[in-house]
Amino acid sequence: MTLSPSPGEALAASGVTIREAGPDDAVSGVAPRWVALPETTGEVAALMRVAAEQSLTVVPVGGGTKLHWGPPPTRCDLLLDTCCLNQILEHVAGDLVVRAQAGVTTEALAAALAGAGQQLALDVPVDGATIGGTLAAGTAGPRRLRYGTARDLLIGITVVLADGTVARSGGKVVKNVAGYDLGKLFTGSQGTLGVIAEATFRLHPLPASRAWITTTVPDLRALPDIAVIAGSQLEPSALEIDRPDLHGPLTLAALVEGVAADERAKAMGELMGEARIGSEPPVWWGRLPGEEFLLELRVPPGAAVPALAAVLRTAEEAGDLPVRVRGSIASSIIQLALPPDTSPPTAEIFVSALRSGLAPHGGRLVVWTAPPEAASRLDRWGHVGAATLMRRVKERFDPEGRMSPGRLVGEAPPAAPRRVRSERS
Repeated sequence: MTLSPSPGEALAASGVTIREAGPDDAVSGVAPRWVALPETTGEVAALMRVAAEQSLTVVPVGGGTKLHWGPPPTRCDLLLDTCCLNQILEHVAGDLVVRAQAGVTTEALAAALAGAGQQLALDVPVDGATIGGTLAAGTAGPRRLRYGTARDLLIGITVVLADGTVARSGGKVVKNVAGYDLGKLFTGSQGTLGVIAEATFRLHPLPASRAWITTTVPDLRALPDIAVIAGSQLEPSALEIDRPDLHGPLTLAALVEGVAADERAKAMGELMGEARIGSEPPVWWGRLPGEEFLLELRVPPGAAVPALAAVLRTAEEAGDLPVRVRGSIASSIIQLALPPDTSPPTAEIFVSALRSGLAPHGGRLVVWTAPPEAASRLDRWGHVGAATLMRRVKERFDPEGRMSPGRLVGEAPPAAPRRVRSERS
């Protein structure tokens, strides 16, 4: 009688580098059993086929900078690390296009493109982030106002699905797989649909010059007209706010790039009031206000100021909770940082009350990170209007629920997949 291989033996036979997981490999406190280090799309596919055969759950990881965002997985058998998928495969400078493996860091890509006077116009808020991780988390920084987000700059993607199928869309492929726009689906998917293996992006020339314009006002009522500034012919690339203290002043900063940046900066300064102009960004520019207890609110265009008023009002009602506020006011995407020692009851009251306060403005509040005790009491997502559609997509791409189970936006924790057989079975 021939015994079928154990999960560990099957993974080892895939030809991919596999190691036992250690304490540093835990995903939001959930420890995997193995870590895989594939180097090609073919190796990722081989791993996923073994995982499907062995009913293993899989969590992809890039730089690990945002792996703690969102809820922990309900189970993680195999951590699929893309660090060795680190090659820039193609750079067609004349067409302003680059194709890279998912594990390439944004810093490495920027350095390679700079030699040709080009850039991927994303401002990633955390150092060490990878291309695949940035797409999976759906992050974008200040310059989204001018250039858009990762999904706007993405023109092609290669992914490996839960059963090991390699799927491609966009770029040189005319027809999308099964009618799906994989780029849009996988951007922000948090590793719940499959593994991003390669991505192709549209590039932009590096600007000849840049200038930052900053002004400080005592409160929201003293802000200049954001819509006028954002829509002006001065074409700001970004418009950001920072308020580190609940009752302190608020800083508004704008970025202008390219032709005649200095002259445009002076004109922008006149729009913004008493402004300062410099060639370097403020120290807080493009950075998160905090990482241990991070929330994000998104509202329709033009609703950022009343939404911020709701934030400050709710914080005052919660006992002057010292909320740090930072983000893209023109794009209506704002990050909030609560003190890590905020009591779970206070955090729960604040989140619930703020969601109610944002509702009249069409806003949503997401809890990205939180200390464990508070996280266990908080509704991470709030109401997600597209939750039903997202579950259907999940069922189509990952019917067994093995990809980052429990981490889909709006997903109720699923029943645990069948347990892994013991190495001795």
